[in-house]
Amino acid sequence: MYLLEEIMENSVILQPLLRDCSPASAPAAAGMLFSPRLLGCSRTCSRVLGLSLGAAALFAAGANAALLFPSWDVTYLLRGLVGRHALLGSGLWGGGLMILTALLASGLALLGALTCFITSGVALRDGPLCMFDVSSFNQTQAWKYGYPFKDLRHTNYLYDRSLWNSVCLEPSKAVVWHVSFFSVLLCTSALQLLLVAVHSVNSLLGLFCSLCEE
Repeated sequence: MYLLEEIMENSVILQPLLRDCSPASAPAAAGMLFSPRLLGCSRTCSRVLGLSLGAAALFAAGANAALLFPSWDVTYLLRGLVGRHALLGSGLWGGGLMILTALLASGLALLGALTCFITSGVALRDGPLCMFDVSSFNQTQAWKYGYPFKDLRHTNYLYDRSLWNSVCLEPSKAVVWHVSFFSVLLCTSALQLLLVAVHSVNSLLGLFCSLCEE
């Protein structure tokens, strides 16, 4: 009889503890870890990142569009005298369209930014497509269109500014145009890679917080 009374007394004491440890109390405990302030911060960060990615995409698309019209002259594009890196249009579809789609698919945005970054780096390494003097190599044809800086072994044209106005004969200031806008694409796509990475982490954090809030 004494043992029965002790069991009943202990069960009365343990009931509040059992209620606190029940599965129904788990969401409440998780909610304490992920407060509404943290969730609101995640949503604000998403909006800022979205606007930043959108602005960067417009910059990339604009820079690539400018590369299609050297010296703002449409005739080079019509004559097929625009470099293959610019014609690839990685700034338009990679750093532009695919980044704008980033708000729906971060993986696609990451691929677009990475493609734009790699293409811009290769373009800066190879130099612009322009008309240059090849009389020292080919006596029958003095001038031709090509990539005069691509095969330079001992000189990097990016660091030798004396080559910028002496090698390319047409378009005017071809090297300045090429280096300027592909540098914009390179920096913009690098920024986009960082923003997409942060955006992905923030989206996962926001999703996790939302699930815990529920």
